[in-house]
Amino acid sequence: MKIGILYVKGALPLFEDFGHLPTHTVNENGLVNGLKAHKVLDGLIIPGGSIVESITISSDLKTEIQKIAEQGSFVLGMCSGFQVLANSTNIGRRSPCPIIKEGIGLLDVKFSPLISNDRVEAEIVDDSFLTKGMIDERITAFHCHTYGDIKGDAPPLCYSLLKRMNYSDQTQKVLSGVRNDDGNVVGVMLHASLDENPQITQNILDYMGAGEEDVLDIHRQNQEYVKKIRGEIGVNTNIFADCRDKSPDPGKETLTEYPPMIMVASTGSDSGKTFLTTGIVGNLRKKGYKVAVLKVGPDIRDIVPSLYLNKEKMEEFSSIKIGHLGWMDLKSVLEDLKTRNYDLVIVEGVMSIFTGLLNEKIPYSSAEIARAGNIPVLLVSPCNKGGIETAAIDLISHVKMLDKLGVKTKGVILNKVYDDEIAENARKYITNNIDVDYVELIPRIRIEARGNIPEVEMKLEEFCIHAMNTVLDNMDVQKIMEIAEKPVFNDYLSFEDILDLYS
Repeated sequence: MKIGILYVKGALPLFEDFGHLPTHTVNENGLVNGLKAHKVLDGLIIPGGSIVESITISSDLKTEIQKIAEQGSFVLGMCSGFQVLANSTNIGRRSPCPIIKEGIGLLDVKFSPLISNDRVEAEIVDDSFLTKGMIDERITAFHCHTYGDIKGDAPPLCYSLLKRMNYSDQTQKVLSGVRNDDGNVVGVMLHASLDENPQITQNILDYMGAGEEDVLDIHRQNQEYVKKIRGEIGVNTNIFADCRDKSPDPGKETLTEYPPMIMVASTGSDSGKTFLTTGIVGNLRKKGYKVAVLKVGPDIRDIVPSLYLNKEKMEEFSSIKIGHLGWMDLKSVLEDLKTRNYDLVIVEGVMSIFTGLLNEKIPYSSAEIARAGNIPVLLVSPCNKGGIETAAIDLISHVKMLDKLGVKTKGVILNKVYDDEIAENARKYITNNIDVDYVELIPRIRIEARGNIPEVEMKLEEFCIHAMNTVLDNMDVQKIMEIAEKPVFNDYLSFEDILDLYS
């Protein structure tokens, strides 16, 4: 039996395991190993990503998806894959007027902006190939989307119970899945639903009529498929990682040491943290390193570009909890990382490294996470708002305050530099005032405004390739490996201690 997964620019084919079901890739031409997909496949999974924004559904591919559905085989779209199957998506979140991207129209719904990055429970309300015998049951999954407001006439399949949406705490039940009239085409916003709920995966196998031998063969083919595509950085980039054997020692069941870590943090929002983190990850992956990327706080959309290049899945430890926001507390994150064989773990901070520091909830800032984990910092300051001089002064003052908190700053970056001579003077000023191992100047990159911010019309492949090239031309990524350190968990500073440091 053959289960296809869409492998086109903007798709995230290893964002989750998909129940270890995918066996073959379907490309933009709609072919599987040179044959038309509908003649080969028993079903198709369309993963998340930025497929709609990236406009990678060709007319041939659209025809093949429609034919797979028409012949009664299953079609499952997740998040952006769901949007592919819908009528349309309004991606104009920061636009004064709607920006409509058309879908295939197999599911009679339309999408508009609604942000959710929750781990969720979803209530199943109807039957389909995916949910047979599960009405009124609750399943677990996670959301990771910007365009999640679903309206239309397709039969509802499930509703997610959200605690937070659009950056604020709002407890609400929202539509998160629908089906077609025949029940063989389903769209859901639920990532990892196949991995976390075995009955759903079993329902797919039952729908195909898979016997015991078929299941074993599917899993064998899935291992081959994963090994094949993991070597490519991104999707259809023709950039491949060097081979490095990172398998644990024979007979060694678990690892017991923390991997080295570093935090990419900044003096403020819109600094380019995500862009630079993505570029660092892509270039280290190209060298053959196995790199994990985590996010402080709940907005896991920021690390999706890194996962796109890295071909690593979103894990529960990918979001480090601050206050009531996020998925897993730092101590548990570190313990989980002990069992992984990463060469490096990069933690992307949230907003400014000090944002949230004076909130009485502990921890509530990237600085507190860095201190508690003894994680060294690579601090970014952008030059596009206050100028190069202001960015340099911000770096110096932030580093000195971090030092008071007990946080080590190992390197600093002046980002979005527009004048080389002024920047070199700023570099001298920085090195004369603070002791860091690493000072980099990154030029301002002229790319389209839309399509290069993780929450606005993200075109993953364009964003990622720009990021990789920028870092390759301007940074020594091997130095990042050298300044990273193995973490050590410490107790958090009390709120009173933090106030004393500010006095």
